[in-house]
Amino acid sequence: MSILNISTYKFVTLDDREALRDRIQSQCDVLGLKGTILLAPEGINIFLAAEASAIHAFLEWLRQDARFADIAAKESWSGGVPFRKMRVRLKREIITMKVPDIRPEDHRAETVSPVQLRAWLDRGRDDQGREIVMIDTRNVFEVEAGTFVNALDFGIDRFSQYPEAIASHQNDFAGKAVVTFCTGGIRCEKAVLYMNRLGMRNVYQLDGGILKYFEEAGGAHWMGNCVVFDDRTALDPGLRPAYEPLPHR
Repeated sequence: MSILNISTYKFVTLDDREALRDRIQSQCDVLGLKGTILLAPEGINIFLAAEASAIHAFLEWLRQDARFADIAAKESWSGGVPFRKMRVRLKREIITMKVPDIRPEDHRAETVSPVQLRAWLDRGRDDQGREIVMIDTRNVFEVEAGTFVNALDFGIDRFSQYPEAIASHQNDFAGKAVVTFCTGGIRCEKAVLYMNRLGMRNVYQLDGGILKYFEEAGGAHWMGNCVVFDDRTALDPGLRPAYEPLPHR
């Protein structure tokens, strides 16, 4: 598998999105990259695939902008490029929650690392002895493909439904350690801040999401595959395509 796939994001104020879009599109075209990059006033969300040298060249170029100097990417490999084109798009949010005053750039929610989470799940308690509740913040079709064993989800069809769903259950988790998770971590950046606003405590986001968990902790306590939004469709816990991608026409 010779194609490097990356996903990454950063919540950072972008007040030059149109000019930035043009610069990024041009650089991606020069390097022959395929994928999708979203630019919103709140930040950047990146999904790219190409040979490793081209991906690394793009990240080196992007990090020359001080706003992205510390951006780090999650990696996986495939036998072909799972995107048909290169698109740099302007959006209102890089992940749509429709609660505009939730700003992860100002304050990041508390995290638990993949290795620490696996240790908690191995013994069934966190470091303070609290029962662990795993909450899947993803959409129902993603949950059906795979999730953590005994995780809760709210059967939502889009992330903008999550605030109402969690608000109706906020009193169910008193005295427990609640860990939210999603594909790459971006949804939980907002989800946990909203849960804190509701008054929920001992709430964590899985740092780096499911894909980082696969990378650092393997498939322990996981069942099924993880949906990704490209032609690979889903990845198994070894970060391999779970299904044979359809050929491009």
